[in-house]
Amino acid sequence: MYKYKCVTGYENTTRAIFVGEGEYDIPIIEPTKITENKFIGFNEVLSSKQNNCGVHFFLDDYQFQRLWNTPDKYIEMLKRFNCVLSPDFSLYADYPKALQIYNHYRKHWIGAYLQLNGIEVIPTICWSDKKSLDWCFDGEPKGGTVAVSSVGTQKAKESKQLFLNGYNEMLKRLKPETVIFYGKVPEECQGNIINIKSFQEKFRGVK
Repeated sequence: MYKYKCVTGYENTTRAIFVGEGEYDIPIIEPTKITENKFIGFNEVLSSKQNNCGVHFFLDDYQFQRLWNTPDKYIEMLKRFNCVLSPDFSLYADYPKALQIYNHYRKHWIGAYLQLNGIEVIPTICWSDKKSLDWCFDGEPKGGTVAVSSVGTQKAKESKQLFLNGYNEMLKRLKPETVIFYGKVPEECQGNIINIKSFQEKFRGVK
């Protein structure tokens, strides 16, 4: 059961403030065991005629900023789908720490709010550098199904290692039963993985 209060004037609107976890009061996303192997991007939700699938946010942030700005506008629309991943607001290592934490908070606020409204939410796990491991798992559920993306992390040796460090820490701390993996799966990654080809892989015809 979610505990929350409504605050008027929060970002010029009325928003639920959830009881949070960790130093930054990150809203908690409840665990789910649902799995899915078909997804469309949030940018396709308005035009898509299919709904027997999930919705992902592995897109440029501007394509789903509107969900943060006016979440109630999309609740009924998102209820049509099997599940929704929590939004993948960017946590680039060169972002200021305050912005990274804010994006982590927004991801969790939307995930918790969608769950509050009866939508099946799979938490998207994100991290940046080693320092982010101090807070990037706050609010994430243990066990169940999670989602990650390797897009943009595998070309450079340093970024690949940062990804693997975070991935292994995720397995250690959260112990997920299933990992929905968007993009190329590095051979070092362990777990019960459902691989979803990224848009770039589909475009290039990667098998």
